[in-house]
Amino acid sequence: MVTDPPARRTQEQRRAETERSVVDAATELIARSGSRPITLAQVGEAAGYSRGIVRHQFGSRERLIEAVLDRAQRMDLPDYAGDGLAQLVGIVETYLRAVSRPTPSTAAFLRLWMEALAADPVVSPLFAERDEGFRSLLGDAVRRGVDDGTVRAEVDADAAGAVLMAIVRGSALQLIADPPVDPAGLTSEAVRTVRVAFGR
Repeated sequence: MVTDPPARRTQEQRRAETERSVVDAATELIARSGSRPITLAQVGEAAGYSRGIVRHQFGSRERLIEAVLDRAQRMDLPDYAGDGLAQLVGIVETYLRAVSRPTPSTAAFLRLWMEALAADPVVSPLFAERDEGFRSLLGDAVRRGVDDGTVRAEVDADAAGAVLMAIVRGSALQLIADPPVDPAGLTSEAVRTVRVAFGR
């Protein structure tokens, strides 16, 4: 019996595989010690590539850190389906469920977040941009809830977006750093707080 030779990977597939391996290695290193001490050479060695490959793929250490942060923040948040309060609750549940899993990505996110709070010149601008987008997403969900009648009409959508972000980020910090309670219990209380604070 004659079998076909394995299909050759395209250049784009090889590039994507290399990028995944490099981001995996960088995520592991950042999860252990933060981004400040890592170099492209260390990341390349950990990924099984040369420093030159890492620089070719990302161009700079800053772009590599941005890729790690992009992956760490990637989650499938619920879309609006006619009930703004339900969307807000779904966002809170999805976010806290994601960060409660002890993975290198969540640990890397925590390390990078701490660096951003300490005004790291590379990481702080990356968080500022993404935080603005997240607050806007939450504020827009509040506005839809006001429009569809599931959120109280007097709620200030922009302020509520900031408060909701504080709830998920503060809860996430508790879950990632030193879980004080069962993650499911903390998530349930966060959801209850959102329902009481914003629901009609």
